[in-house]
Amino acid sequence: MAAALLAEAAGTKPGEAAAALLAEAGGTKPGEAAAAPLAEAAAETAPQERAEPERIEPDGTAPPTATRPGGRWWRGFTGSLAAGLAVLAVGVLAVAGICLFTGAPGPGPTLLIGHPVAAVLALLAQRVADRRNGPAALGAGVAVVLFTVSALVLFWLT
Repeated sequence: MAAALLAEAAGTKPGEAAAALLAEAGGTKPGEAAAAPLAEAAAETAPQERAEPERIEPDGTAPPTATRPGGRWWRGFTGSLAAGLAVLAVGVLAVAGICLFTGAPGPGPTLLIGHPVAAVLALLAQRVADRRNGPAALGAGVAVVLFTVSALVLFWLT
């Protein structure tokens, strides 16, 4: 763009104006300016040998693995229950907010307090179940099931 403006002002073609600017700046033609540093760089480098990466051998110890694959299913099941209870608590709070603005009768204070409390307890118990092994994980999973069942029985089936 600038070369076209310069060429227009000088009354020459755009390519001639660019060549003239380069010649004034460095005293060389465009092709010569780019080739000179490459030739100098190639002459200064020394040949190098190819470096092979180091090979690291395992020391023979295997990483710890889960003792029972059944724990994975149990954690998945209790995690689904805890997540479902959390989504249900958010849904109850959203319905209460909508009912507040529309003037419709909504869930009572027992539901508004009980669902979030049960969801938080279930999520905390699930966190313990995910991070521990053995009886602690089993007990935390049972707690998640109990929190979920008690919330459904107390708030939905009564």
